[in-house]
Amino acid sequence: MKIGFQMDYISDLNFKTDSTLPIIFESQKRNNINYIYHPNEIIYKKNSTYAIGYPIKFLSSDFKKYNLGLKKTLLLNSLDYIFIRKDPPYDTAYISSMHMLEQLHSKTKIINNPRGIRNSPEKLLMLNFPRLIPPTIITRSVDEVKKFSKNHKKCVIKPLYGNGGDSVFLFDIKDFNYNQILENFLSRSNEPFIIQKYLPQIIKGDKRIILINGDPVAAIRRVPAKNEIRSNIHVGGVVKKTTLTKRDIFICKSIKNTLVSNGLIFVGIDVIGDFLTEINVTSPTCIQEIKALYKTDLAKIIWDNI
Repeated sequence: MKIGFQMDYISDLNFKTDSTLPIIFESQKRNNINYIYHPNEIIYKKNSTYAIGYPIKFLSSDFKKYNLGLKKTLLLNSLDYIFIRKDPPYDTAYISSMHMLEQLHSKTKIINNPRGIRNSPEKLLMLNFPRLIPPTIITRSVDEVKKFSKNHKKCVIKPLYGNGGDSVFLFDIKDFNYNQILENFLSRSNEPFIIQKYLPQIIKGDKRIILINGDPVAAIRRVPAKNEIRSNIHVGGVVKKTTLTKRDIFICKSIKNTLVSNGLIFVGIDVIGDFLTEINVTSPTCIQEIKALYKTDLAKIIWDNI
């Protein structure tokens, strides 16, 4: 088969932690022809959608050695599968690439579905499940922030469309820097931001649970570094083995139908304590970390399922 991967530039990836590379490598082991391209290289012309891409072949299992073939204009309708693997930010450029991919009307299977991604920002999709998430507000109102902060004391404030733990702050109305943090969020963009009740269980880490076709297949615990509330791996979080609780399984079952009906095949959710805090549909990660901990090959599982 011919497979396309819409992704970040390969030169910008961390070969030790990136989750797209194992998926490409598994595809290569199945004798598929694999092409990589950046969303900036999508072209719509003559009623068809194209991308300027390169065939890729890995020469080592650590992904560091690879060959890129000659640059090629790919008719995206001619591909059997396209994996959308570009990391956020979820901005107008990202949304535009989803609209472009929606123009494909052939039998090309896209993972995850671009319309599903477009309609499912990580911190907004979870609002469909109010009983699963911690107390949450999304606003730009200073008065509403004050009310919420007084009611819940310690809170976490973060950009609505941020990723990777960027600009996530512990937020307490009694802190000296309360106004400065709020002013920063008000001045950085015209978008609303999200504030949630602080969950002290984060000290012990959050769970990243990987779901394929709506079913949980693997999970790890990401433990924050000392004096840190962000458990993201690239800001110092440490991964550890974990098991799913009854609550975790209940959360997965509760969101399954929504994921499947929106064509969200490969998803990573974040759970702190008993609460769902994010549903990652744009470019779920942790494939390499899970394989190192459990010897579970998620890339193989993904390909077996599709």
